[in-house]
Amino acid sequence: MAGGRKLIALCTSRVYDPQIHGFIVKVNEKLKANGCSLLVFAINSDIYWEEDRPATEKYVFDLIPYDSVEAVVIMDERIKSHKIANKIISNSKKHNVPVIVADGSYEDTTCINYDYEKGFELVVRHVIEHHKVKRPHMMAGHKNNEFSDRRIEVFKKVLAENKIPFDDTMISHGDFWADPCRVATKALLEREVLPDAIICANDVMAITVSEMLLDAGYKVPGDVIVTGFDGYDGIYFTSPKITTAACDTLQLADATAEQVLETIKNKNVCHDRKIMPVFMANESCGCPEHTEHPIILRNWFKESFARHNDDNRVLHMMTSAMQTSRDINELTSNLRSYKTDSLLCAVDKRCFDNDINYFIEQQTDNSGKEFILLYDSENPQKVSENITFDSLSEDITEDILEPAIHDRILELTQSGYPLIFNALDYMNRPFGFVCYYFKDYLISNYSNAMGVTNAISIGIGGFINIQYQSMLLEKMDEMYRHDPLTGLYNRIGFMNIFNRLKKKPENKNKPITVIMSDLDGLKYINDNFGHADGDSSIAAVAQALFNATPEKSLSTRFGGDEVFSVIIGDCDPDEIIRNIEKYLDNYNKEAKKPYTVATSSGYITSVLNDDFDFNTVLKSADGEMYKIKNRKYSTRSKDQNSGN
Repeated sequence: MAGGRKLIALCTSRVYDPQIHGFIVKVNEKLKANGCSLLVFAINSDIYWEEDRPATEKYVFDLIPYDSVEAVVIMDERIKSHKIANKIISNSKKHNVPVIVADGSYEDTTCINYDYEKGFELVVRHVIEHHKVKRPHMMAGHKNNEFSDRRIEVFKKVLAENKIPFDDTMISHGDFWADPCRVATKALLEREVLPDAIICANDVMAITVSEMLLDAGYKVPGDVIVTGFDGYDGIYFTSPKITTAACDTLQLADATAEQVLETIKNKNVCHDRKIMPVFMANESCGCPEHTEHPIILRNWFKESFARHNDDNRVLHMMTSAMQTSRDINELTSNLRSYKTDSLLCAVDKRCFDNDINYFIEQQTDNSGKEFILLYDSENPQKVSENITFDSLSEDITEDILEPAIHDRILELTQSGYPLIFNALDYMNRPFGFVCYYFKDYLISNYSNAMGVTNAISIGIGGFINIQYQSMLLEKMDEMYRHDPLTGLYNRIGFMNIFNRLKKKPENKNKPITVIMSDLDGLKYINDNFGHADGDSSIAAVAQALFNATPEKSLSTRFGGDEVFSVIIGDCDPDEIIRNIEKYLDNYNKEAKKPYTVATSSGYITSVLNDDFDFNTVLKSADGEMYKIKNRKYSTRSKDQNSGN
């Protein structure tokens, strides 16, 4: 329930198809008049019954808010996957939500079906009893297919009633599709005697058979009558127009809407509701021309035309800009386009976590997704840059009414128009969804939705991958430029940065100081306490130097136990050296090692001009450092000789 309106979920595919578009409009208008709002969960292609196909877009059906909907409608023949339908039905049962299946049959659901056998029988009887053909032939679907076999039985039945002997040569199999139908028709054309009628099990095959007969020089219907079945819109654009029995989508929509309203009112289940296909005699059997559903035909033309405009160029530019965005704010900015009007986009917040490769490392993650609102064309907003990724919220639902977007979705249901949901996926991994909230029924909007969904999927997915790759490159660059033990610059990293700084005009003729530090007694520590202690002592000296020098200093380990820092500009090197020693004094007190970590430090100050030679200055600083070290050594030797 949303603001007093009851929510109905419709599961389908290809909302841009004129028949499905017509179905949605018809159902929505009836439901709207009775206080209901329609949520359409759609994939953009048929699964074609291939149960193992990695169709990631089917994730959209996992987003149905079962706790909030009054009923679920499945357009089974449009989705074409028993596996998906059974999953939806199972989830609905868990939440006590009734299911209405339009054009399909499943146990414990309300099923609304066309009476295919009776509709097909109307076509066969018209050909044989009205046109009096004597050599009929049937172009069937797949072998051992339930729908095809039932139509074959109807064909045999009408033949028997009209005393026409049947044999197996009167059946060909075109598999319900154009290419296999061409193979079967070619075999028919090679026969010595052609049938006087070819009765096809669907319209796609009828169109194919008619075209091939005409190409071979035969007349349709003069030499061979051709008929189809199911009322595919393409039959109105053929010459001749195909005789068929239309499984009227608008009739199915009426029956579906009525059944939904009856179901949510009475909570009853009706298993067998039949719709009679409408027989339409047409030119391909010799009858007068017949045209039906001018609105659907007009939309069919509009939808086809919409694919040939400038949209692809605009979407390509949008996708490229999204992929190369520098951050999330720029990404959402690049999402704005006239193509993304009336659109809401929600994504799993973890896809922006650069510490993981979302599309690979998360493949086995079953903890669910926590959606954040990335974009809403009516209320443009930017995602917070302070997203935390440690854990998911406790009230996560992973559906379109997740808390972060719950109120906005419910607000959109009040418009009176259906909300269309598509899944976002990249590299076969779903990561969110888009919601289209069109304020009209224009089929051009429905048609463009598929391209927009794909563009956004690729744009965001590419952005996520590029951000992750940039993070890896930064880490590799850090490894390349920094010493792993101390974290200071290594020789290569230092020289790259120093050479750039040296060329900057603002640094010319500035004072430059090089402070060199060397760990005292490294050999003693290594020999008596191990190299691990020696390494930790080097790291302590490096940290002391780093902490004591100004922020923009270049602190570097050239190798061994020698570290140095280069400071451009004024500084007090003696104060820096005192701070180094102070840091190490504190370190020794806290570490409580059986030895003392100490360093000898020396420095040299010069001018960063054209005559400046770093190697010469570094060598001088090294010499100053060794003077201090030798002085310390001499002092210790005198103390030992004097007994102190």
